[in-house]
Amino acid sequence: MQSLGVISINIWQALISLANLVILFFVMKKFLFKPVRKVLEQRQAHVDGVYAQADEARAKAEADRDAWNARMQGAREEADRILSAAAENARLTGDAMIGEAKNRAQGILQEAEDEAEQTRRVAAQDIRREMAGLSAELAEKLLGREINEADHRQLIDSFLNELEEQHDTNQ
Repeated sequence: MQSLGVISINIWQALISLANLVILFFVMKKFLFKPVRKVLEQRQAHVDGVYAQADEARAKAEADRDAWNARMQGAREEADRILSAAAENARLTGDAMIGEAKNRAQGILQEAEDEAEQTRRVAAQDIRREMAGLSAELAEKLLGREINEADHRQLIDSFLNELEEQHDTNQ
């Protein structure tokens, strides 16, 4: 049988290798793990700081956006107020113009009615005079005598008053 010398385990060799591994672990821990961990912590702190700044910037941006929205809402309300005031002013001005036009039209109608009434009176007086003259001539011819002017006027006035009364009751 052959010996298995190639595969044999040397305990002393294993213990020395294990001791080397422990020593290497402590040396690495002392000189490598702590500085690497310190760098990782610094990086983590830097990343946390960047995130904090980003959160602050986002919060500031949201506050600015809210303030801008509030200002825009105020501007919209102010614009609406100005538009409604302008519309109200235009309505009042239009109403005033319509009222003034109505007053002018009423005045023109009143003047026309007054002028028509004056013209009617003048025409009635002219007709009275003509009728007085015609009736006096007719009466002279019919009666064959001359009527004095006072009698003649009294007859005409009573006749015309009767005509006016009839005309007024018809209207």
